[in-house]
Amino acid sequence: MEKKHFEVIIVGGSYSGLSAAMSLGRSLRQVLVIDSGLPCNRQTPHSHNFITQDGEKPAVISAKAKLQVDIYKTVQFYKGIAIKAVKTENGFEIITRSGEIFSAKKVLFATGVKDLLPEIKGFADCWGISVLHCPYCHGYEVKNEKTAIIANGEMGFEFAKLISNWTKDLRLCTNGKSELTSEQTQKLEKHGVVILEEEIDSLEHTEGYVSNIVFKNGEKVDVKAIYARVPFEQHCKLPQDLGCEINEQGYLKVDFMQKTTIPGIFGSGDATTQMRSVALAVSSGSFAGAVINKELIDEDFI
Repeated sequence: MEKKHFEVIIVGGSYSGLSAAMSLGRSLRQVLVIDSGLPCNRQTPHSHNFITQDGEKPAVISAKAKLQVDIYKTVQFYKGIAIKAVKTENGFEIITRSGEIFSAKKVLFATGVKDLLPEIKGFADCWGISVLHCPYCHGYEVKNEKTAIIANGEMGFEFAKLISNWTKDLRLCTNGKSELTSEQTQKLEKHGVVILEEEIDSLEHTEGYVSNIVFKNGEKVDVKAIYARVPFEQHCKLPQDLGCEINEQGYLKVDFMQKTTIPGIFGSGDATTQMRSVALAVSSGSFAGAVINKELIDEDFI
């Protein structure tokens, strides 16, 4: 790649990054998209709750999006990993693992988050397939099935309430001693939720589709789906290296204009919100692209 300077660099070329790239490409902006080609939902077989693309494979959506963005010749793609970012007099420099240096006036981080999966045998194999994070994305496909939730305390209570909308055949696995209050326990039991406190040993599955939860005492519970909220970390640390703040939940802090706490740096997609869905990632990326373009216009129109 010969060109080294751009108006905007987008780090992360999944749904949010591609959406921002389209918005900026249609605004005639010189854009570079840096992406490793490894989206967080690459193991998920189908994407849902995104109008016009409901039930489509995530990779198909991404490939189609990239083809459409590629029509805008001011947008270029670089396959690689950004490992360093520095503030300069005129903007920012992004250094890749291969040593290339790119510069831009503005940077958008659409880098997502990295899920920190528990050390339960089989969990990682099932993550995104039959171990799910979001009922709005996947709940309809497992409606009325035997379902478990792996959670405890307040999160477990609220998650069980939520999932009970999709199935009444529900058990809450606290994976150890319950931290529910007596009132929460009574409410869940009143609504038919079975609470299991045994520690989990493993998940039995076939190619990611769970069949049984195996507890450390040897007992098994057959299920067709499991919901779990797992801890996470920012997939990319470069915004923090540049001084961008992270909020109390661990997300990149942005305002209603997708601006981070550092001027010239923007964030969009899963890195910025707990509402993880393709539709919302696309929305925030498109809006971020428009805001960045307007900011460039305002800076030039003096």
